[in-house]
Amino acid sequence: MRRKRFKSASAVGILLLALALSGVAVIRARATPSSGLTNLPLARGTNASDGTIPLQVGTDVAMVQITVDPGGSSGWHSHPGGAIVVVKQGSLTVYRSIGSQCEIATYGAQQAFVERPGEIDQVINTGTIPYVLFVTFPNVPQGDSPRIDQPDPGTCPGL
Repeated sequence: MRRKRFKSASAVGILLLALALSGVAVIRARATPSSGLTNLPLARGTNASDGTIPLQVGTDVAMVQITVDPGGSSGWHSHPGGAIVVVKQGSLTVYRSIGSQCEIATYGAQQAFVERPGEIDQVINTGTIPYVLFVTFPNVPQGDSPRIDQPDPGTCPGL
């Protein structure tokens, strides 16, 4: 009798795992790809400090240079630990999905902005030259990507 219960519990566990993994595959399949984007990793390190900026010890901090051609986009995405972005060159428009609303902001050279952890957004080059960003990603789980591709949330019509 115990053996039968164990087999049933194992079968249910395997079924739940398969359903969860198929859900991840569907989300990734619906993700919106970037276009005209070049991502150049600059540095990555594991936080070992006890500093005053609220970074979790043991997570990674990654830095990249991102260049996007005119008309190009990041695709819908989020960041597990957020992002601190400095615009070196060009201009861009950030479309943020906040609940059922679309928040739009435009930034140019020598401006900076923050993407909050888990926030879903898309960045489009609305200028006439490539934009160049220097981005720091804090609190990235060790070895994981600082970017998570997301499906279009449908909150920003026309994108």
